[in-house]
Amino acid sequence: MDSRSGKFAGDSPFEIAQRWLSEAEQTEPNDPNAIALSTVDAEGLPNVRMVLLKDIEADGFVFYTNYGSAKAAEIEAAGKAAFVMHWKSLRRQVRVRGLVEKEDGSQADDYFASRSLKSRLGAWASKQSQPLSSRGALMAEVAKVTATKGTNPPRPPFWGGFRIRPLEVEFWADGEFRLHDRFVWRRAALDADWTVTRLNP
Repeated sequence: MDSRSGKFAGDSPFEIAQRWLSEAEQTEPNDPNAIALSTVDAEGLPNVRMVLLKDIEADGFVFYTNYGSAKAAEIEAAGKAAFVMHWKSLRRQVRVRGLVEKEDGSQADDYFASRSLKSRLGAWASKQSQPLSSRGALMAEVAKVTATKGTNPPRPPFWGGFRIRPLEVEFWADGEFRLHDRFVWRRAALDADWTVTRLNP
């Protein structure tokens, strides 16, 4: 295996991912923490959508959503998910596949409290992924929630985080003549050691 250096150097995939994200925060015009999150439904049909990654921890990647959403139902059923984070400005991407657990404790409470009031009220008002008769109906629900929940609404019981604990993390960087650099970190189980392999482009 090539020795990893420069942008690929690091003792863990989380360290590298955090460094790449920090660099992207300086160059990407919008939402450098956006990820394309992939799940599968009960028939095995894939679903993908953009969400915002909110934390890279020492052993996981955390995002937040409505637990009544389609993505949450699919995650709960499969216990697995994948995502890709891509930055045009850096010509890099990170791909992650792994197991998922809920984050619905104090960490979720703290993140919810940090959001703008309108976002917190919107979280209470939205029945995410369910049919909606009109935007007016949604705004009426927001007004109702505003009247009942006040200016400091608590985190809804149906809203919280998911933590993806990866079994595989791949780092990709653009190379001349389509000869890209790719390194994949893999582990057989969450408590196993990582192996790192360079892949053909």
